[in-house]
Parts: sequence; C-alpha cells; structure tokens
Amino acid sequence: MTNNKDNLATIVKTSQRDYKVLVGYKCIEDLGKELESLNINGKIFLVCDNSIFPEFIIKIHHILEKSKYNTNIFSLDFNEKTKNYSTLNELYKWYGDQKIERNDTIIAVGGGVTGDIVGFSAATWLRGVNVVHIPTTLAAMVDASIGGKTGINLNIGKNLVGAFHQPILVLSDTESLKSLPKRELASGWAEAIKHSLLFDKKLFNIFINQSSDIKNLKHPISTDVIRKSVKIKSEIVSKDEFEKGDKRIFLNYGHTIGHAIESISEYSEFLHGEAVSIGMCVAAKISQISGFSDINLTKLHQEIIKLYDLPIYIPNIKDEEIISSIKIDKKVKNGKVRWILLKNISKPFINNQIDEEVLKKALKYSR
Repeated sequence: MTNNKDNLATIVKTSQRDYKVLVGYKCIEDLGKELESLNINGKIFLVCDNSIFPEFIIKIHHILEKSKYNTNIFSLDFNEKTKNYSTLNELYKWYGDQKIERNDTIIAVGGGVTGDIVGFSAATWLRGVNVVHIPTTLAAMVDASIGGKTGINLNIGKNLVGAFHQPILVLSDTESLKSLPKRELASGWAEAIKHSLLFDKKLFNIFINQSSDIKNLKHPISTDVIRKSVKIKSEIVSKDEFEKGDKRIFLNYGHTIGHAIESISEYSEFLHGEAVSIGMCVAAKISQISGFSDINLTKLHQEIIKLYDLPIYIPNIKDEEIISSIKIDKKVKNGKVRWILLKNISKPFINNQIDEEVLKKALKYSR
C-alpha cells in the first residue's frame, strides 16, 4: 500500500461530484481502498485498451478481488480510428450481455481515447453509471482523464458527439509510463507544456531547465511536474466545468489546427500531442503576425517543443484543407473561429477576428 496522502494531486470540484486525482508510483495499489471509501458496492467492469500489458490488468483485477469486488474484463482496440459509433455499439452490447446496472462501476484503463469513448458509454448507458479513469499514457494523465469530457469522432470531425460525465476517481500510476514508447511519451509532454504556456511561467522554466531529467522520467521531478500539470487542469475544470467561460476553453490552445491535422490525415500520421504541438506553433505565429506578441514568444514555442522531440512544422497538407476543417471546429461560434492565442507566457486570450490572410501567412511560415 502506498502513502495515499502523498499521492493525492488534487480534488476536482464539480456540480456532478467532487473527486480525487491520485498521481504516484505504484499508486494503483490504492484502488480498492479508494473504491471502498466511496461506498462502491456494485459490480466492477474493467474496459481496457488491447495495448495494455496483461500483467497490469491482472494486477488491477487482483487488487479489486482483495477488496471483495466482483470484476469482469473487456478489451478492445482503442485509437482515433476506432473512436466511433461502431466501437461504442460494441461496448453497449457487452454492457447488455453483462447486465450492467446503475449501481455498478466501469473502470477505463488506457489512454485518452479509451477514456473518451468508455466515459461516453458510461455517460449514456442507463443515462449514466459511475466511471473511474486509470490513465496509462502521459497525455491522459495530465489532460484527458480530468474534467469529464467524453465523446466519439465522426467522419466530418473530431469529438463532435459527446457529453460531460465526471468520473468518481482518477488514479494515475506513473509506473505505467515506463513501458511507453518514447514517441508516445513525448506526445504526452505536449499537453503538460501547453498548461505551462497558458498558466504557469515557473512550470515552463522547469520544463526548459530540467528537460533531460523530465524526459527520462527521473523521480521526483517528473512526478512533480505531472502533479503540477494535473492541478492546473483541475483548477480550470472546477471554475468552468462545462466550458461556458473563457478559462476552460483556453485549454484548447493549439487544438484548432491540431484537430484539423489529425482529421485530415485520418488519425494515422500524427499522435494527438504532435498535432497539438504544431498547432501551438501556428497559434504563436498568428499572434506574432497580428501584433499581439513578438518573435521571441514564437521562438520560445519552437525551442521547448523541439526540446521534447515534438514537431513544429505542418506536414504536407494543403492550406485549403486546414481552413475548411477548422470551420467545423467545436470552438466556432456564430460562424467565427475562436482562436486561443498568447500575448506572452501565461497571458492567454480569445480572438474571433483573425483574418484568413493572417492564417494563410502563419501556415506558410509554419512549413
């Protein structure tokens, strides 16, 4: 058993419920005790990504058995290409076969896509059952698992169908990061770097000055920055649960272009964090061209993103395809794209008056 107090990164406060986010090495051992403290007394259903090592799933199963939970396991291939209604329907069929009831709990084990689609299935099955997130990728730990956003992709765009469904617990065992490929790990750092650019200059400087130790998952610095990033995300969610104000929409920094790149390339060429990294660089260039920031901010974006082995240039995608794709972005309001931009580090703002010519110039400079 780990020290639970040391692992508590934050408590997210929402209208649906307040819930703990635990982050720590081997903190998966706390799962049974945490569920007991939440008075969970129904059956437990583990829904896992096929890419998760079986040993980790078996470990979770044994932990739940020790706490006397009746547990069933289902695994699927979860990725951006399968984040669709067909996969959702497979989950519904299994839930029906298992006769999942409202007092039961679904546990999503995997990356951000797993959390998105399993979370959406939990939100909609019987109009809502409990969900626990056990993120196994860095991107999911620092971003996707916190805040209750769930959903699936459509052919015309990403995350266009979804719901807000807050988990009852998020448990991020950093031991699982050791098995991640370097590219997947780098993709996750993109979301944490985004948080630092938006809200925390001190964290940004830590990312710059201690990049080697962070990238190599040296303890305690890597766990510390993950916790700091988690806390940033949770504070925003607590203040703006349903993305009605400006604060939470700021978290979409880099995502307008990023989602377009993912969608156009059919989710096959770039990981999410890679696409967002390019998107942040384009956003910095838009801000510079528009006179909101100077070239130094653009250079800082490129420096930190390259430092974490992430791309800064747009791939071989036509400007027209990108411009067309962003017009159906979920941040469009009254027909206008709401761009998340920076005046400086930790100085975000929203602008819906970016001229198409400015965008074209930024895209040109980003190739």
